[in-house]
Amino acid sequence: MKPTKSFLFLFSAVITLSSCNNKINSQSTAKNSLKNAYKGDFYIGTALDINQIEEKDPKVTNLISKQFNSITPENIMKSMFLQPEENKFDFDVSDKYVAFGQKHKMFIHGHTLVWHSQLAPWMSKIKDSTSMAKMLTNHITTVVKKYKGKIDSWDVVNEALNEDGTLRKSVFLNTYGKNFITHAFKTAAAIDSKVELYYNDYNLCNAKKRQGAVELVKNLQKNGAKIDGVGEQGHWHLETPTLEEIEKTILDFSALGVKVSFSELDISVLPSPYGLQGAEISQRFANNEKMNPYPKTLPDSMQVKLAQRYNDIFKLFLKHKDKISRVTFWGVNDTQSWLNDFPIKGRTDYPLLFDANLQPKKAYESIISLKVKK
Repeated sequence: MKPTKSFLFLFSAVITLSSCNNKINSQSTAKNSLKNAYKGDFYIGTALDINQIEEKDPKVTNLISKQFNSITPENIMKSMFLQPEENKFDFDVSDKYVAFGQKHKMFIHGHTLVWHSQLAPWMSKIKDSTSMAKMLTNHITTVVKKYKGKIDSWDVVNEALNEDGTLRKSVFLNTYGKNFITHAFKTAAAIDSKVELYYNDYNLCNAKKRQGAVELVKNLQKNGAKIDGVGEQGHWHLETPTLEEIEKTILDFSALGVKVSFSELDISVLPSPYGLQGAEISQRFANNEKMNPYPKTLPDSMQVKLAQRYNDIFKLFLKHKDKISRVTFWGVNDTQSWLNDFPIKGRTDYPLLFDANLQPKKAYESIISLKVKK
């Protein structure tokens, strides 16, 4: 039987309505999920604290699983927790961390194998190069082997540079020598040849420090060590660094043939104390009203500024999405942020996309809007 004109008109209307609904649903999905909005561009990650790893609050767990497809542990994989005493490893919480990522089908990042801070106390007492080499080999080998095939990438060495690009006078440099970095990367690669290996640091928009990181990568490559990427922490402010400085880091590191990740992104809305240097956690300053202008809530005018800053930054990220592997926010919501206590104890900062009540802020909408077709 030949269909009537009225039937064809009705059929066409249904198809058109269905197509519109699909488009609306697609946009709605993007609006409700960072990971879906940026699927195909780069991973969108967050850092987890122990309560989130252990899924203490179902609302928080739901938010994490809905919005993010990559995770980083804030603290629990640092040496003071993983090997608090020589040859006594504690993998209880780190096992839960990996299980969380597997359960929610996430890209799992390990942080960090070698770092001078939050170092197991016994490690800092090592006085000779032979013992230091043995310790590094044993720690890296044990941890990487434990999670081989489960962890997708590692921060092998964290914050090894001074602001002028020279090597920090850490216990590793002082005891082992400058080749401790090459030793760490080669040891990790020897255990798991497939895992991605990163060098991670802050203030890489600083030209001298960035050049030091460039030379660090080149030295690893020259010495035959596997390095897959550089993680720039991205502890930034409303005005600094400039977009041009951020772009320079992307271009300089990608020119070396390595990936770029923004590994610890947050944007402080608070004034910086004079002399503050990046994310060096040993710095501390006195609290006062001038330094803590928004103790209870962030004014709408500042919400708008934060949203615009995130919008501008993510436009740049999208411009260079072929060079960027992962963008990880350093925390799930504002109450979790380390910036509430750094570098001034007791301040209230608002650097992330979700507020104290787990609600999306204007900053969240500004990022999502870049990916939703009007």
